[in-house]
Amino acid sequence: MPRRWFIVAAIVFVFLISLLSGAIGYALRTKFGLPIPTLLGQNQTSFSRAAKETTREIVSEESVVINVVKDVSPSVVSIAVSRRSPANFLQGIPDKAEKESGIGSGFIIEAKGIILTNRHVVEDKSARYVVITKDEKKYAVTKIFRDPSLDIAILRIDTNGLKPVELGDSAKLEVGQLVIAVGNALGRFKNTVTTGVVSGIRTEGLEVGDPYSQFTEKFGELIQTDAAINPGNSGGPLLDSAGRVIGVNVAVTQGAQNIGFAIPINLVKPVIDEFRQTGTISRAYIGVQYQMVSRLQSLAYDVPEGAFVQEVLPNSPAKKAGIELGDVLTAFDGKAMTEDQPLAQLVREKKPGNVVQIELDRDGEKKTVSVTLGQAPVEE
Repeated sequence: MPRRWFIVAAIVFVFLISLLSGAIGYALRTKFGLPIPTLLGQNQTSFSRAAKETTREIVSEESVVINVVKDVSPSVVSIAVSRRSPANFLQGIPDKAEKESGIGSGFIIEAKGIILTNRHVVEDKSARYVVITKDEKKYAVTKIFRDPSLDIAILRIDTNGLKPVELGDSAKLEVGQLVIAVGNALGRFKNTVTTGVVSGIRTEGLEVGDPYSQFTEKFGELIQTDAAINPGNSGGPLLDSAGRVIGVNVAVTQGAQNIGFAIPINLVKPVIDEFRQTGTISRAYIGVQYQMVSRLQSLAYDVPEGAFVQEVLPNSPAKKAGIELGDVLTAFDGKAMTEDQPLAQLVREKKPGNVVQIELDRDGEKKTVSVTLGQAPVEE
């Protein structure tokens, strides 16, 4: 017993000495304004600071997206096609029984009822299309101007006072920057918002498509993004963090995940400017069907790199200039034709009436012909 009490007394004594030392140290540090080095206090302060910084970063990024969506959503529309069911048609049910089914997206570029979308969204010339705004107002599309060379269409609706988008500058895009896609996902979910980054700027002539319309096309330049672009998003805007349109969502790649594409807005701006000035879409036209010969194909088959002419359309500028079936067009007004710079892209940069010099190879003989570009028939 005496030994047990001795041990207890020693423990109490050590505890009291430690407590007294801590109290004296605390008093001295408090008096002289020195920091109190407690491990728990340090961890709490560190964790608290880290939590605040993390919260601040999250709130900042969310605020950017939220503000962009609030500002731009009223300018994004759903595009639907009006159809009568076979049963309604056979029973003679009037047009008001038609139902709209969403097929794509678009965005307002003029307050007086001018909408931009993809051509393939409204490619059926026999269909009746309807534009549905965020506030669920429906407007019949009264006129469609289609640009097949760029997969762009401009729609007219009879209204005014709409809120147009602001167009950005796709030439200033940086890989890794934040982008926001807004559209009618899957044709059913209006004003769906997805975010991601610019994954790359592709110029190698990618073939991409839209499963809804069975549309596939090869583009010379596209913005690649990991923002989820689903069928039905086609024609909607791809936005930067300031809410400016930097691309038109066009397609997804079959069998791939987290890869979507948009047409750079700088390619579309000339079409918009032309429409604003003339009220229509005027495109230069050469009049050939062709297949691009890549560099690898050129080396493998000993043929020039360029545009292999598969058909020359009657009465076309190409026909009048003497271009023939089997010619390989190698340069257009001093610019080499490659997979990255195909004939369609070079023609798109010109206007009807421009005279251009085209270099070609005909059975190993090089020639240069002068072509006066015509005006492509407007698809309405």
